[in-house]
Amino acid sequence: MNFATLDLQGKRALVRVDFNVPLDDAQNVTDDTRIQRAIPTIEALLERGASVVLMSHLGRPKAPCAELSLVHVVPVLSELLCKPVKFAEACVGDVALNVTQSLNPGDIALLENLRFHEEETAGDEFFAGQLAENGDVYINDAFGTAHRTHASTAIIAKFFPEDKAFGLLMQSEVEALNQVLATPAKPLLAIIGGAKVSSKLSILENLLGRVDKLIVGGGMAYTFVKAQGGRIGNSLVEDDMMDKAREILDKANAEGTEFLLPEDTLCADKFAPDAQTHVHPTHDIPNGWMGLDIGPMARERFVQAVMESRTILWNGPMGVFEMDVFAKGTKDVAAALATVTTRHDAFTLIGGGDSVAAINKIGLADTVSYVSTGGGAMLEVLEGKVLPGVAAIYA
Repeated sequence: MNFATLDLQGKRALVRVDFNVPLDDAQNVTDDTRIQRAIPTIEALLERGASVVLMSHLGRPKAPCAELSLVHVVPVLSELLCKPVKFAEACVGDVALNVTQSLNPGDIALLENLRFHEEETAGDEFFAGQLAENGDVYINDAFGTAHRTHASTAIIAKFFPEDKAFGLLMQSEVEALNQVLATPAKPLLAIIGGAKVSSKLSILENLLGRVDKLIVGGGMAYTFVKAQGGRIGNSLVEDDMMDKAREILDKANAEGTEFLLPEDTLCADKFAPDAQTHVHPTHDIPNGWMGLDIGPMARERFVQAVMESRTILWNGPMGVFEMDVFAKGTKDVAAALATVTTRHDAFTLIGGGDSVAAINKIGLADTVSYVSTGGGAMLEVLEGKVLPGVAAIYA
């Protein structure tokens, strides 16, 4: 449901974007990826004869503060668009309206940080109505905040009953997830990593029966291994999740989902890049050793599973990829995803903060089908939840 059907000529398009970007101590933007991902929507709206009013949050301010003002984003945004961007020193009230009501077609304005007002995160309807005064049509292009019932992401849409739509980025995020969860080419493989079973429990439960194969790596794997009676040494484990881990394994078997755990593990005698290392069977790790990456047999088996699949979802690294000595498993999986995408025309979706960081660090982000911008939002979709920011556009 994008804006192709909306009449935009001479209209103010009020666009919720995600410009929650990292800043250095001098308030310079250090990573403009999120800004870049919004540019196609902004340019498309301008081409349709609209003026564009952008709104976003930045950080988690307790009160208005210069350090988290969105004015710091303006130079980067102007450079990427090759156009001047006006800045409103407030997001509601006369200060904002003086800017947004004076825009001509082709003009762009950025409102001040939404979270300078506690009403934003509270989902306050009056505040949402004040925001709505800055536009004639509403476009949500902020998938990264679509799981929040905030004033600018969910509540505001009711003020535009007929004039609301997804931006191009939001549309592509929804379509990518549908391609994995609703209409996947088979076989469908999910690769779930990370530290804790408890943080991915709902995802695992929702994927069982949907996917043909499920790979579990990272620290969470050792809870499953111990639940099966394995010896895991000093590896990360959640003892209170043992019963739940056994339930998941039983459900996978009942649902016909092949559940793959690493056969072997690269272990270390301490959590450090200069640790002594040794490969052990994952079910027989001696005391004093901890698993920090999947081993060579596991890497080979996991890569084979990737190459045999036609749709692959990857969320979570295979080990402590931040340390090069424990990054081999994550690198091999990433390389296999790149290969199966480019050579076998598989659809590969990467999502979640650590997975995105890993694929960017390895330099293969451009070789997979889709890299999601929404960590928490994507996780909630994988858990089977409906995102408020998405539902509001369809309402």
